[in-house]
Amino acid sequence: MERFDLVVIGGGPSGFAAVMRGLDFGKRVALVEKAKVGGAGIFNGALSSKTLWEMSEAYLQTRQTNHGYTVHDCELSYPAVIQEMHHAVGEKHRQLREQINYFRRSGHLSEYQGHGRLLDANRIEVTLKDGGTEVIHADHIVLAIGSRPRYLPEIPIDEKTILTSDGISSLPDFPRSIVILGAGVIGCEFATIFSNFGRTKVYLIDKEDRILPFEDEDVSHTLAANLEQHGVVIHHNASLASMKIVDGKVEYVLDYKDGRHETYVVDNALVSVGRVANTDGLGLENAGVKLNERGYCIDDDTQTTVPNIYAVGDFTADISLVNVGELEGRYAVERIFGKPKHELIYENISTIMFLNPEVAAVGLNETQAKKKKIPYRMAVMNYRYINRAIAMGKTGGFFKILVSDDDEMKILGMRVMGNHASSTSQAIALMIAMNAGIEVLAELIFPHPSVPEGIQECARMLMGKSIVKPEVFNLDLRCYRVDATGRVSDLFPAVAA
Repeated sequence: MERFDLVVIGGGPSGFAAVMRGLDFGKRVALVEKAKVGGAGIFNGALSSKTLWEMSEAYLQTRQTNHGYTVHDCELSYPAVIQEMHHAVGEKHRQLREQINYFRRSGHLSEYQGHGRLLDANRIEVTLKDGGTEVIHADHIVLAIGSRPRYLPEIPIDEKTILTSDGISSLPDFPRSIVILGAGVIGCEFATIFSNFGRTKVYLIDKEDRILPFEDEDVSHTLAANLEQHGVVIHHNASLASMKIVDGKVEYVLDYKDGRHETYVVDNALVSVGRVANTDGLGLENAGVKLNERGYCIDDDTQTTVPNIYAVGDFTADISLVNVGELEGRYAVERIFGKPKHELIYENISTIMFLNPEVAAVGLNETQAKKKKIPYRMAVMNYRYINRAIAMGKTGGFFKILVSDDDEMKILGMRVMGNHASSTSQAIALMIAMNAGIEVLAELIFPHPSVPEGIQECARMLMGKSIVKPEVFNLDLRCYRVDATGRVSDLFPAVAA
């Protein structure tokens, strides 16, 4: 029986990061992966969908005629789009394989291509692809098992007519019409992608009165308006009564909160109602690993209920993002073989929503602050006052910075909606981690012209020394205070001209 210091089950982003960190400590490491290294972070997930979004944005740009030029002809092929997506996915997969092969040749890493099952807290049985089995011993185990799209038993998902995100690449062409069940981030991203390409009539089922209900109303309403402007029909306040395949098409029935019942027929459906951890056949009960009522691992800073077994990535109940999974994978190994220099924190996680336009988020938003009854100050600035946005002709967007309601004005969170929004978040994430106030941000020298200059001007607005004055442009630039009861008051009331 082969013995290892560390065995990682799952070769997605969190598992791969754990393997690489284990090698840093000079340990004997084994990776068990039943499919392709990279997991959903590359295949049918973050990289693939974001590649589609980038192509859809580029195509949308060619159809716009407000930049001094007009594109009269542009060919569009769904198979070619999917081929380009596969090319991007393949490139990243090759990079991961190159690293694994290097460390295999050096003798530091062993790879088992097959399904891993826990026999107890130290032994793993691997069912290899050739049908054979092998048992290996691990002093420590990291479970990076990943997740898959959640299926609803009442919906006949066949990944051809009714799809999850895993089936997008199987479509032969752009569907003439598609309904998307789920108005969260993934559902809205695919609504954006298909509407950007302009070949598909998109319907989006939203059981709430607004999409992305976890975000602030101004973000949610603006994004919904942009989707509708691109032809998306949003079924607000609608619950799915039934969805079935009839004569090769999708027939779905909606129950609205106002009592209406309506039936629709489209070519395809995309079901995006969350993901579930890949716990099937993992043998968790053999090792004594406990799960919560939602099927996620019960963990304490990545350590499970079994001292030598750790859980990372989508298997935990934390945020299911590639960057979070990688952070957890590295952190777990540091806990096993050393002592992490910093605690694992989630308050400064940067996220991007690939919508129209993109949205960058870090820390608290107003909805969360009000729910927690945290008093705060807020600065809001429209994109139209940012030189880079003016140069791009992309002035539809805004910045929002949330700070503590005291003299220190420590940054609590930020939302930016607009082109290049993702370039704004890192300074804020660092400052939240440092528990820093906005004075440092206000005095940094940002590159010019750049979109991140907007967050600096928001900081200056809160300090009462901005270059662009909210007293003058009070409709687009606002600074206000919100107390613990939710009462709003202006920090700089408008001055009569």
